[in-house]
Amino acid sequence: MLNKVKLATSAAIATTLLIPGAVFAATEIIPVQLRQQTDIVLLVQAVIRVILVIAFILSFVFLLIGGLRWITSGGDEKAVSGARGMITAALIGLVIVLVAYALIRLVEQFFGFSILTGGICIPTVAGGCAN
Repeated sequence: MLNKVKLATSAAIATTLLIPGAVFAATEIIPVQLRQQTDIVLLVQAVIRVILVIAFILSFVFLLIGGLRWITSGGDEKAVSGARGMITAALIGLVIVLVAYALIRLVEQFFGFSILTGGICIPTVAGGCAN
């Protein structure tokens, strides 16, 4: 019975994580402004942004998985401690990502150049760019 619950939970998590990939597969993920860039500075800026976003998303997903593992542990001390460790690691990862973002913004303000700000047009419903 417990194996069936674990299998159903794993299938639900996998489905939830794969659906956005199927949706994004039909759209353009990389902005047009970044596809044809020959400037190395803009490329490095884009890579830093992507790394921060992916790290934040992965930390959040691990936090959710740790919470689900805790819920489905059924009172087993070994499973609860494993889930607690996963949640702790995910929270530490979130803090590291947020501190990295804050440091990058501090460097931007202190030295007056752009790492995370500017350079990308986020399309709006009205057809313009959100700045």
